[in-house]
Amino acid sequence: MSAATFCTKVTLIALLAVASINSMECHSFARTLLPEDKGLKTEKLTHIRFYFHDTITGANVTSIEVAEAPTTNSSKTSFGLVNVADEPMTEGPSLSSKLVGRAQGIFASASQEEVAFLMVFNYVFLEGEYNGSTLSVYGRNPIFNEVREMPVIGGTGVFRFARGYAQARTYFFNLTSNNAIVKYDVYVLHY
Repeated sequence: MSAATFCTKVTLIALLAVASINSMECHSFARTLLPEDKGLKTEKLTHIRFYFHDTITGANVTSIEVAEAPTTNSSKTSFGLVNVADEPMTEGPSLSSKLVGRAQGIFASASQEEVAFLMVFNYVFLEGEYNGSTLSVYGRNPIFNEVREMPVIGGTGVFRFARGYAQARTYFFNLTSNNAIVKYDVYVLHY
């Protein structure tokens, strides 16, 4: 066999091996994509402000207790308390202002040292270009701090691939009813 024939056969075998490996990769459960192939363009930063109405007593309750530990009532922080919420998000601090979405999720008293909630929420938008889109927030909320910051960990619709943070500030709190209005400033990077 000539050197040229030998080199041709080795090259052919190498090409078949590469084709075989590429064929196996196509049948894999995951593959790498180019962002532009999914319609992703330049990333942008969006600031969203809304007011979150937390009503746990009264006529139109938006947050209900679903679980507590045997020691929750004797705990100075209500440690072990778990609530599920579906809270209106409005453009202004008044409940009668324009409804822009719903904050739906769970919060649990997760600290024995201070009143701090674990927040697992989806902000479901119902207005304008964000209608039908969501942002997901998962983080710690020490509710008596002036400013609380929680991470935005994802989103859907307009907010696919979102990341950022939400800052919460108590706008109004009623010591008798424990009802509150919380101002949220959300800063989110998305495509």
